[in-house]
Amino acid sequence: MTKISETELKKIIDGIVADRESIIKHNPLGSDAEILLWMLMSTLVVYLNLSELETPCFTSRPDATTYRTAIEFVLKDRMADEFDLSGLLDKLSAE
Repeated sequence: MTKISETELKKIIDGIVADRESIIKHNPLGSDAEILLWMLMSTLVVYLNLSELETPCFTSRPDATTYRTAIEFVLKDRMADEFDLSGLLDKLSAE
């Protein structure tokens, strides 16, 4: 199972924040937080080599809370060390 460190996750999130305007411009469906959390979720699926069975599946249109919960679930056993995931995710929800 591939794990991720706080430093690696912070780099990914910082990259998403740096490209925030472009990401939102090219994915205009949903709130800014939904779009950025969707981008992080998609990146983590690839970064962590998640199989189809490990990738979260949504039964209805996900919102920011749904994406955040899915990210927390995916990272629960994949953090290389314990860190404040909530604080990092908050960066994607800030307006």
